Amino acid sequence: MDEMNFERARYNMIEQQVRPWAVLDPAVIDVLGSLPRERFVSSAYRRLAYSDTRIPLDHDETMMAPVVEGRLLQALELSPDDQVLEIGTGSGYITACLARLAHGVDSVDIHEDFTAAARDRLRELGIDNANLATGDAAHGWNGGRQYDAIALTGAVAEVPDAYRQALNIGGRLFAIVGEASQPIMEAVTVTRVGDREWSVESLFDTWIKPLVHAERPRRFDF
Repeated sequence: MDEMNFERARYNMIEQQVRPWAVLDPAVIDVLGSLPRERFVSSAYRRLAYSDTRIPLDHDETMMAPVVEGRLLQALELSPDDQVLEIGTGSGYITACLARLAHGVDSVDIHEDFTAAARDRLRELGIDNANLATGDAAHGWNGGRQYDAIALTGAVAEVPDAYRQALNIGGRLFAIVGEASQPIMEAVTVTRVGDREWSVESLFDTWIKPLVHAERPRRFDF
């Protein structure tokens, strides 16, 4: 597929997938319509870069479908001075979107090769406001630092309290909550409305792979 076809596929993704799924924020549409998603997909799956499907990555991981990515970005209501934390760098595509929409992004992934590849992709696109790290962030990261927005790109059984606490007042967190064994999970936005108060908005039903090590602790009966 040549570059012109990729541009057409990107346009069709916006008009036929993203907008019909109620992603209407102009800034989000602009970012999705301008970033070359095909640059974040391995050559084996490049023809699927703009398809309405989860695209396989290494380590049995996947990229979210474009409609879910769009809803994630819109739910965070990012402004140009926001500081964002992303848990699960993956291919680096959502990292790039967040970086275009916000002031800065800290992103962490448990897979070192994901971090390295995403860093190269961002550099090639001239994106220099994303700080990438490797580590296990299933239950917390950057202890003590506060953020205006947090994105969890893998499912969790419940939103870790460490991330609720890491939100500034007025900060928004996007998560997909559910058990891996369930066919349906719930996408939610958690907003910190006070020192000890958060509101939760249900957005839509979907399914994605769980965040590594985010499984609910096993319960034992004695």
